[in-house]
Amino acid sequence: MRFVTKTIHAWLDYPVAAALIALPFLLGLGASNSLALVVSPIVGVAALLLTVFTDHQFGLIRLLPYRLHLAVDLTVGLLFLALPSALGFSGLDAAYYYLNGVAVVTVVALSKPETVMASA
Repeated sequence: MRFVTKTIHAWLDYPVAAALIALPFLLGLGASNSLALVVSPIVGVAALLLTVFTDHQFGLIRLLPYRLHLAVDLTVGLLFLALPSALGFSGLDAAYYYLNGVAVVTVVALSKPETVMASA
């Protein structure tokens, strides 16, 4: 049941990147470990650049295949799931990374694979 199309994913990319940059500051992350405050904004800037360079509807410089974009997203989701344990995040810091990790992995899992059209 994969219903997240390439277009839906493209619509999500910029707001998600902005949220990854801003939310740690708005939520006051970093109480359990200062890295909880800085990792997400760094990943958000990287996500913004990935979106700019992805070959999809809102990519500005369409160099990277969408399939690679999904692989990077999956890697980030798994990283966010591992960080709380690896770095000793607790409380809101841990919840933020766990929730984002689950959300990203879920979106990737529900994403439709890119359809390759055969030329006649």
